[in-house]
Amino acid sequence: MATEIERKFLVKGDQWRSLATGIGYCQGYLSTKKGCTVRVRLVGNQGYLTIKGLTQGCSRAEYEYSIPADDAQEMLDNLCEAPVIDKTRYKIEYAGLIWEVDEFAGENQGLIIAEVELIDENQSIELPEWIGKEVSDDPRYFNANLVQYPYRQWSENS
Repeated sequence: MATEIERKFLVKGDQWRSLATGIGYCQGYLSTKKGCTVRVRLVGNQGYLTIKGLTQGCSRAEYEYSIPADDAQEMLDNLCEAPVIDKTRYKIEYAGLIWEVDEFAGENQGLIIAEVELIDENQSIELPEWIGKEVSDDPRYFNANLVQYPYRQWSENS
């Protein structure tokens, strides 16, 4: 079984922007039931279908498959829950790890999250100075939940 071990953090400041060039991502969800999400993603000219299991701690089962871009676009347009997630992803190497910084657009405009994938849940990491509060345990920040309850709707951002 493939396992994803990931920690999520809010991003502070703009210092990170000069460290990488971003690429656009569009993703939608075919299913967001508890314990299993099915995601369609379009990155440039490549489509992906991803199935993720229930998050336990910072870990969950994850299976990802390449699919034709045209199929991904059709699913995003016709089968996925609205709104789809639009974001720009920046990959930044720091202290031997790759950080993925996602700057959201559309209904989630204003949200910037950094994620880092680990080998082990207890792996120690050095945090870049542009990393803010950890939100790994806050389900509001899961992309699948941002479809149901977009960042723009959160009362603290009104």
